[in-house]
Formats: sequence, C-alpha cells, structure tokens
Amino acid sequence: MSQTRPLIDTLKRELRKQRITYKDVSRALGLSETSVKRLFSEEAFSLKRLEKVCALLHLDLSDLVRLMEKNIELTTQLTLEQEQELVSDIKLLLVALLLVLKLEFHEIVEIYDISETEGIRLLAHLDRMKLIELQPGNRVKLMISPNFSWIPNGPIQKFFERKVQPEFLDSSFNGPGEYRVFASAMLSRSDNAEIVRKIQHLANEMNELNIESSSLPLEQRFGTSLLLAIRPWQIKAFEALRRKPDERAFG
Repeated sequence: MSQTRPLIDTLKRELRKQRITYKDVSRALGLSETSVKRLFSEEAFSLKRLEKVCALLHLDLSDLVRLMEKNIELTTQLTLEQEQELVSDIKLLLVALLLVLKLEFHEIVEIYDISETEGIRLLAHLDRMKLIELQPGNRVKLMISPNFSWIPNGPIQKFFERKVQPEFLDSSFNGPGEYRVFASAMLSRSDNAEIVRKIQHLANEMNELNIESSSLPLEQRFGTSLLLAIRPWQIKAFEALRRKPDERAFG
C-alpha cells in the first residue's frame, strides 16, 4: 500500500498540533495558499518541499516517518462482530459518528437524550473497540487510522444503504444550502478514472473542512452529507434522540 497518504496525513496533524496554518506553509514554500492546499489535496509534494515543511515544524523527514509509523497502529477496520455491535445499538453508533465529526462529549449529552452515566458507558464501549481512547475528564482521542474504512458490504454499509441513503435522497434539494447534480457523458476509462479521483479529492477536502471547523462553536456547525448532492440533514433515528430545548442531561 502506498505510504504517501499516511505521510501527508501525519504532516497535516503535526501542522494542526503546532497551530501552523496553510498561510504559514505558503510563505515557507514561496507559493500561494491555494497552491499549498492543492499540494495537500493532490498529495503532490516534492521531496524538497516536504523537507521545507518539516523544517517549519522543527522536524527531520525521518521524524515525520517515525510519527507516521506510530499511526499505523491505529484501527484501520473493525471486525464483522464489532460493526454488528454498532448497528444493533443506535446510541452507540450515534456517539461513534459524532465523535468522528469532532463533537465533544459534553455537547453530545447536551444535545441528545443520553445521560452522562450512559454516555460514559458508551465511551468505554468504544474504547474497548479501539475506536477511541477515553481520557480523564471524559475527553476523547480518536484511534482510527486516516485510511480507516468500513467492511465492504458489511453491517455498517448495509445500514447506510437500507436506511440512511433512502432518507437522504428523499428531498427536492432546492432548499437553502441544498444542491443536487446529475450529469451523463460518454467517457473513456481514463476519463472515468479522473472523475473518480476528483470525487475522492472532494471527499478528502470535506474531511479537512470538518477538522478545520471543529474549533468553531457547535451552534455555528450543522450535520452535512455529500453524495454529489448536499443538504443540511440528519438521520431520522438520530433526530429522534435529540433533546427538547428545556431538557438537561442527568447522571
């Protein structure tokens, strides 16, 4: 498997950790900020540019490789039994997905009908599954690899195909923040592969925006899903668990 993506993902994590922005990187490389974002998106760093960014982080390239190797120990895929556990417990699945979306534990129990005691139990369960590391003060460290994926045609994918996807597509997509496009063309195999590559980059960019937005107050963020169609939206099973405005979480 190519090590390019894990290496670039490690580089981005170190930049965030040291609060170094794309603008800082653009100055170091003598490029525009747009060009720097394209380098990250297309994973197209030359060795010389990679070394310059490492220098900005006060790291050698070998240090970056060692950090990447540590990340290889992160969870890349759950077992069939673990995915079934998530699907069979809607609250467990909800908490897992919200943590991946960078919500804090206190925000989850404030918004959803999950008491602090139950929430801690769910966190402990996810810790045992090695999806997270439960830390003091109910803080959470994600333990999933950058190349984490669900089992092809496994319980999670089947859940999304049967329940989530139909709900998502049941819309006219003409409301605020909504958009849908359907396009047809006669393409070569190479052209088709290029479109797939661009879709993958768009998905990666959406993940980057999710990480960048995680520092904003929760009231300035909302759940968003993308399938070459986009609209503010939440799974009905999750929506049913939301607290009423006057409710509070109790242990």
